[in-house]
Amino acid sequence: MSASSTPGLRRLTKTHKVSIAGVAVLGVASLAISAIPAQGADAKSVVTAEPVSWSKTVEAVHTKSVQGLTQQHQVIEKAVKAAAAKKAAEAKKAAEAKAKAEADAKKAAAAKKAAAAAKKARAAQVAAASRSATRTPVFANNLDGWIKEALHIMKREGIPGTYNGIYRNVMRESSGNPRAINLWDINARNGIPSKGLLQVIQPTFNTYHVKGTKFDLYDPVANIVAACNYAADRYGSMDNVNSAY
Repeated sequence: MSASSTPGLRRLTKTHKVSIAGVAVLGVASLAISAIPAQGADAKSVVTAEPVSWSKTVEAVHTKSVQGLTQQHQVIEKAVKAAAAKKAAEAKKAAEAKAKAEADAKKAAAAKKAAAAAKKARAAQVAAASRSATRTPVFANNLDGWIKEALHIMKREGIPGTYNGIYRNVMRESSGNPRAINLWDINARNGIPSKGLLQVIQPTFNTYHVKGTKFDLYDPVANIVAACNYAADRYGSMDNVNSAY
């Protein structure tokens, strides 16, 4: 059943509703004023007490919100800084790894280059030795050729001596006869006669024989080289020998 069909009731208009709300507000205000004691109280301070309390509440809420936002900002800032530090550490680690890899690559390349250079040097040395062997001079089969061949070997072995020093001692000892032998001195009496161009006894020849020459005391080149090797050890050089040695 609608309100219009009920006797004694009418529909409330918008104006009526506003009026009723205003009355209600005025009633509440009247109750608040009547509840405050009349003695010793300032009506103005009583009226303004409620707005001051509300302002403080709002301020407290605002302060708490600001604090919360500040804490959130600090947490976010800390997280951002931690992420940035982690990223920087990872970047540094990657850079160090890259630098190490580059250094290792350079080291390996240098080692490879050095090995190649050493191999090339060895090959060149072998080739030079081969060419030198190929160019070994041919010496005459006479006293001049024997002395020159002996000097060639002595130079290779680092044995001192000159052509004139060798020639002078050869002429004194054997007159240039590679088969000369002394059968009358103390060595002969002891059973080890001096033999060859420079009159060397067998024990001395055995000790001072130079590899690459014949192991024959009567061989002229082997005799000269062994005698010069002995003279270098005892006198410094065959050039310093001027008598029996």
